[in-house]
Amino acid sequence: MRPTDRLFEIIQIFRDGKLYKAGDLAERLEVSVRTVYRDIDSLVAAGIPIEGARGLGYVLRAPVFLPPLAFSQTEMEALHLGAALVSQTADPELQQAAQRLIDKVDQVMPPGRAPEDRDWGMAVYGAPDVQASFSHMPVIRLAVREKRVLKVSYKRNDGARSERRIRPLQLEYWGRAWTCTAWCELRDSFRVFRVDRLMDVTDSRQTFTDVPGKRLRDYLEMNGYDR
Repeated sequence: MRPTDRLFEIIQIFRDGKLYKAGDLAERLEVSVRTVYRDIDSLVAAGIPIEGARGLGYVLRAPVFLPPLAFSQTEMEALHLGAALVSQTADPELQQAAQRLIDKVDQVMPPGRAPEDRDWGMAVYGAPDVQASFSHMPVIRLAVREKRVLKVSYKRNDGARSERRIRPLQLEYWGRAWTCTAWCELRDSFRVFRVDRLMDVTDSRQTFTDVPGKRLRDYLEMNGYDR
């Protein structure tokens, strides 16, 4: 962990208002007690309201407001990896949003924090099945968000075409494919559709309301998922 990241982490630990001994901080941060003492001295010198003494412990006596982009190195890697996943596994609208997010973060990064390689040493490649889902995802995402009934044509496992009216509840990404969990009005039960097998998706212009037994939480509970 970089020294700057460690200082940010110490402040985050102190935010709960509890008293911390240097030994406890050293164990949590995986550094020596001497390093903790040096970091505490640096924070106090910078005006952070930490009070205490060696051997007794330290406590933060007043709220500290850090810049909103005080990310650690690992947090930045996670953010860039998440954006890379979206840019390769989601529809163009989300891809563009992910790129705008990364551009905003990179523009305000402190000097010397960002690596020369903007992808932070990680790459993501979308499978063909994933890319085949992109054309329908904007409509489905909007329908999930605004609770709109969709009319879909679905290619079943046997190759036959099936016409459905569904209440889309959630989109799921499984690494090689996107699925949509929905309430199927034709089958009067929950169904999970592979998005790349949807041949046509149309907004019916009708909305639905959550009804007990037909909600996402009901599907998750029925299948033993812990939310």
